[in-house]
Amino acid sequence: VQLQASGGGLVQAGGSLRLSCAASGLTFNSYALGWFRQAPGKEREFVAAIEWSVVYYGDSAKGRFTISRDNDKNTVYLQMNSLKPEDTAIYYCNAVFIRAYWGQGTQVTVSS
Repeated sequence: VQLQASGGGLVQAGGSLRLSCAASGLTFNSYALGWFRQAPGKEREFVAAIEWSVVYYGDSAKGRFTISRDNDKNTVYLQMNSLKPEDTAIYYCNAVFIRAYWGQGTQVTVSS
């Protein structure tokens, strides 16, 4: 199983980014998919998840981020709008079905 996250980068506060996570080696439709993030010196934090068509968001993501999935492309997305400097972190995707698999992370840096 491989999860390849991409789309991170440097953006100014108020800007947007779309993260992608392409999965391979699994039956994609069966998995719940999620995004987590970890800032320096902090614990990993839940951002968003999608299970079938039901979505969940952490408090920091509500109203600004949108998670979606494309089962034909085996890809999960995280659209991030109105970014803030405190959103700076490494963003990880995961896939869960009986056990969890993690991607390698993509760096998001939001400048003030």
